[in-house]
Amino acid sequence: MSILSRRAFLAASAAVAAWPALAAPLGNADIAIVGAGAAGIAAARRIAAARRRCVLLEAADHIGGRCVTDTRPFGVPWDRGAHALHTIDINPIARVARQTGLDVYPAPPGQRIRIGRRYAREGEMEDFLAAVVRANRAIGEAARKNDIPSAQALPKDLLDWRQTVEFMLGPYGCSKDLTEVSAVDFAHAVEHDSDAYCRQGMGALIAKLAEGLPVQVGAVVTRIDLSNRSNVEIETTRGRLTARGVIVTASTGVLAAGKIRFLPDLPKRHLDAANSLRLGSYDRIVLELPNNPLGLDRDDLVFEKAQGTRTAAMLANVAGSPLVTVDVGGKFGRDLAAKGEAAMTAFALDWLDELFGADLRKTVKRTAATQWNNEPWVLGAVAVASPGGQPARRTLMDPVRDRLWLAGEAVHETLWGTLAGAWESGERAAEAALKKFGLLAEPREPASTPQRRRR
Repeated sequence: MSILSRRAFLAASAAVAAWPALAAPLGNADIAIVGAGAAGIAAARRIAAARRRCVLLEAADHIGGRCVTDTRPFGVPWDRGAHALHTIDINPIARVARQTGLDVYPAPPGQRIRIGRRYAREGEMEDFLAAVVRANRAIGEAARKNDIPSAQALPKDLLDWRQTVEFMLGPYGCSKDLTEVSAVDFAHAVEHDSDAYCRQGMGALIAKLAEGLPVQVGAVVTRIDLSNRSNVEIETTRGRLTARGVIVTASTGVLAAGKIRFLPDLPKRHLDAANSLRLGSYDRIVLELPNNPLGLDRDDLVFEKAQGTRTAAMLANVAGSPLVTVDVGGKFGRDLAAKGEAAMTAFALDWLDELFGADLRKTVKRTAATQWNNEPWVLGAVAVASPGGQPARRTLMDPVRDRLWLAGEAVHETLWGTLAGAWESGERAAEAALKKFGLLAEPREPASTPQRRRR
């Protein structure tokens, strides 16, 4: 399934009618930015606010990075990647979203749990929530002593809720099984509560925030030359650019794969850090189910009491539409996605049939599925630290030769895996670059990092 095109996007909603202006042919800039996702857009907005010239170089044919809204094949918007703003009371995007005119609304609180073909009763929900609290607390306590796989820290008394807790905290929460997740990294993360959705799509919101910025789509950066002490030479498939400095927001998957050549090579410590923050797997299967055959409310979030790793999360009637999304992640999700869209759709239908007993094959209309592991300029989902790898996030914050700064959700110690983390890291990188080159009109405090909440 192709990514949202400009024409399809404009047809979807008049609220996002304005599109970022394409930049003039490449030449000179104060600061160049590689990647037009949330981090790149945040960096460009900060540089533009300082009245300095920047250019956004995006390899794909669209902006948004891992946050893209599609309208095909359903004629209504759905998010291929990031769908929620977390912790909206401290979320920097939530603050600027009010200026866009788009409909950003609070997500319904909580979730529902299916046990077989019925919903969990009140007492069962209390047991489940208590198990989640114990699991979070145990990982946090283990992290204070040593960095071990998060799965090893789980308490023994989770009993028959263990598989559900492991899915929610692991594949669903951070795109990797807890056996692959650093307990320290997990414990540092800000809790994802008080979510908000965008009716037009979260990708539409991010695109709206890029209005007026000088974006060059389809500009694949092939080489970044840092050997000259006075400037940076950047080669792309659209031409060559000279800048004082460069902010690279490419995913750790792209960096580790060597898709961008650096001259001289990136320091080994930065490459090792990228490898310690390899992307997990998270994909979305979308079903069009007219007339609400599952009898669910708008944006109902549903899990099951899992019996193994073959499980998923469902969001029903997305933004009031007839769309139902089934999200899979971790090793099971990666293996399933590798089998292709047909296998993914078959799993989603079988899984829902098992939970609701409805023969959805008779009612489902059109379907779609994402393949983020195969997106050439992403190569996965969330950058999660492997056990012992949490310090890699701090390493990626260090500039290279005082000319290159890295940014993105991977480059945030507490908001990794979120749009807010990507946005803040982009602002920080821009602030550091502007300060380094004496381009700030007046002193400005860097974006503050929220205090970690107890899970």
